[in-house]
Amino acid sequence: MNTTIKPPKSFWIIAVIALLWNLMGVYQYYLGTYELESLRESVPADQFVIMESLPAWYSIVFAIAVFSGLLGCILLLARKKLAVLLFALSLLTVLVIEIYWLMATDILQVAGYGAAVMPLLVIAVAIFLYFYSKGAARNAWLG
Repeated sequence: MNTTIKPPKSFWIIAVIALLWNLMGVYQYYLGTYELESLRESVPADQFVIMESLPAWYSIVFAIAVFSGLLGCILLLARKKLAVLLFALSLLTVLVIEIYWLMATDILQVAGYGAAVMPLLVIAVAIFLYFYSKGAARNAWLG
């Protein structure tokens, strides 16, 4: 018999914050994919050139990262174990896009090492959400 246990209030707080975080990721995907030209004036020209030159597969993997993370959050709020799998997919794809961004583009040479802060934060949050969801499943908060 599979029984779920009522999660603590902190679970709901973390799940809602994670949902908001992933909604911001979806917005960044939208901007970078469909509204790239609107960023031209707000991003230094040399950084914009890097953003413009990203390969097509990058956008596809970015979409998988943000939408699997968003769906993972929704399923976490619905207390479904499938959230763990979606957070694993999100983590894997986040690692691909952020490592590519940092290592295969000239962003660090162009913008300096401060440009690594957000990608590293995104990776850290993805790692946290994956392991948090695994813990939630192990604690029987997810059914």
